[in-house]
Amino acid sequence: MKPCISEATTLPHTFADDVLAYAAAGWQAMEVWLTKLETHLETHSGADTLRLLEDQTMTLAAAAYQGGLLLSQGEQRRAHFDDYRRRLELCAQFAIPTLLIVADFAEAVDRTTLERAVASLAQAGQMAAGFGVRLALEFRGRATFCSSLDTALALTAGCGQPNVGVCLDVFHYYTGPSKAEDLELLTPANLAHVQLCDLAGVPRELAADADRVLPGDGDLPLEPIVARLRALE
Repeated sequence: MKPCISEATTLPHTFADDVLAYAAAGWQAMEVWLTKLETHLETHSGADTLRLLEDQTMTLAAAAYQGGLLLSQGEQRRAHFDDYRRRLELCAQFAIPTLLIVADFAEAVDRTTLERAVASLAQAGQMAAGFGVRLALEFRGRATFCSSLDTALALTAGCGQPNVGVCLDVFHYYTGPSKAEDLELLTPANLAHVQLCDLAGVPRELAADADRVLPGDGDLPLEPIVARLRALE
């Protein structure tokens, strides 16, 4: 495992502020929030940004997030895939190996929805492969579509692209319908990224992203997950 810190932990701050602060704290890798990087590049060149990262000995381990790829149609789909291509170009430019994607919102899910999602995921994976990028599909615990680890794994397996895996976010794992036995489905081939956090004093049914705290500062039983992940090394 290669630890990194997510820019979501310091969301109000700029990309440059995060790089400097994380490096000062001893971090050498970060999960970049793409909107922050894109905003930074509006006033800084790519070369200057790469120099900033090099000066701070900071690597970009993953990028979050890209949505709208799995179920959108027509003009909306074209717009999402155009945005996706630009972000793949950013990943290639800054040597970001993994791009996190999230499933679209769906009021109802049927077989057609699932088939469209799998086909779109395959197309997204093929595009990412052309840029040397791996995709990590994140499930969302309270979503109506792709809310559990086993569903995310089924979608990634169904798309048939070796560079498409899942993102295991323990917040969504514990607040959604995922089961402990789902962890046994994880392999080095299908696990692309992990996000660890904790919750303290908040019922899981009511927990929101703002309630996340650092691992070890809360009440979630993280040990079984960490033990399972270590078994995959």
